[in-house]
Amino acid sequence: MKIGLLECDHVRDELRHIAGDYREMFPALFQQVTQDWEFVFYDVCNGEFPESVHACDAYICTGSKNSVYDDEPWIQQMKDLIQEMYTSGKTFVGVCFGHQLLGEALGGKVEKSPNGWSVGVHSFQLLKHEEWMQPVKSDFNLLMMCQDQVLKLPSGSTLLAITEFCPNAMFMVGSHMLGIQAHPEFPKTYNQALMELRVERIGAEKVQEGIRSLEMQTDESCIAGWIVQFTESRLVAEN
Repeated sequence: MKIGLLECDHVRDELRHIAGDYREMFPALFQQVTQDWEFVFYDVCNGEFPESVHACDAYICTGSKNSVYDDEPWIQQMKDLIQEMYTSGKTFVGVCFGHQLLGEALGGKVEKSPNGWSVGVHSFQLLKHEEWMQPVKSDFNLLMMCQDQVLKLPSGSTLLAITEFCPNAMFMVGSHMLGIQAHPEFPKTYNQALMELRVERIGAEKVQEGIRSLEMQTDESCIAGWIVQFTESRLVAEN
């Protein structure tokens, strides 16, 4: 299965020794649960886009230091691409910034959260179980690193999960597009390094809380399995 990774940012050079760039983190995450995915990389933040939405079987969109409402040509092009994927029925999974792009591109609203930054480990409460969510898990923990959030969902969305500080933490649009605000691809060491670099922006107290939360168990392997099952169930439905 050919998976297009839409790279909306790159890991800072001084942090790449931890787990590489996004093109290393995402394959490493999914190799825990499948050996059948072949990744194709598109450096979209530097203008490198798929020639067609049909170039890959499905797409995963990464996080970014940018905001989806920034006036950048590549961000507008990404919104156009997501709209085309929506109308053509192409499978799409958005992570953090990609989750926000999905919301904004299809008529939702993204703004800075009134709750401020979400960092470290956060607990997700599942609101609606889908068939591809195997094994069943009503609550799960994932790493977060965001200030922006989807505050209004697009029409036709199904809200799947919430956190205490993020009311739209996971959602679907239709049955082929999935967004999740968390970072299942991050190792805890990378999440901590980002917090420590951003103390002035996030606030010392919240960073300290975030670092303490890293002692909690996380469920990235389970969520990676869900994403694989979501993606593969969509391709079965298409065929």
